[in-house]
Amino acid sequence: MTDTPTLTTDRFVCRALEAGDTEAFWPAFSDAAQMRYWSRGPFNEMDKLREYLLDSSAGRSWVAVPKKGGAPVFRLFTSESSPGVAEIGYIMIPGHEGQGIARECLSALITHLFRADGYHRIFGDVDPRNTASARLLLDLGFTREAHLRHAMKTHIGWCDTWLFGLLCDEWQG
Repeated sequence: MTDTPTLTTDRFVCRALEAGDTEAFWPAFSDAAQMRYWSRGPFNEMDKLREYLLDSSAGRSWVAVPKKGGAPVFRLFTSESSPGVAEIGYIMIPGHEGQGIARECLSALITHLFRADGYHRIFGDVDPRNTASARLLLDLGFTREAHLRHAMKTHIGWCDTWLFGLLCDEWQG
């Protein structure tokens, strides 16, 4: 895994996550509804969240900050599951949904992963009940490749997962 370069879109600068960003992400990571489909439950301590967000062994993490200024609104991250294959993930800070932020910023990340980092395949793992996330990946050109039943046990019990994949030569971004 390489460093975390700054990515830009029409409306956002996606920069490396910093310790000071923890407070901005508290509303997302401490909320049970926002964390429902996450692999763990909501945080109840800011220090634990900071430690989690800054864990570089988990991969690279960006935050999307409006070019016009302000606090982060979206987090993107990626990890390398095997050479040439990257997994992506993301979470929106409540109140910023429905503005095209995720699509815009993920498009920049996907382009970077394929064009600059040379990945061959990118995938996402989505709980089937998370229809907004599944729709986003489909809109970005991912293919739903698998439905794994009771694939992981989380804070809400045994959960199914849908795996979505995108190959470099499929990316139109």
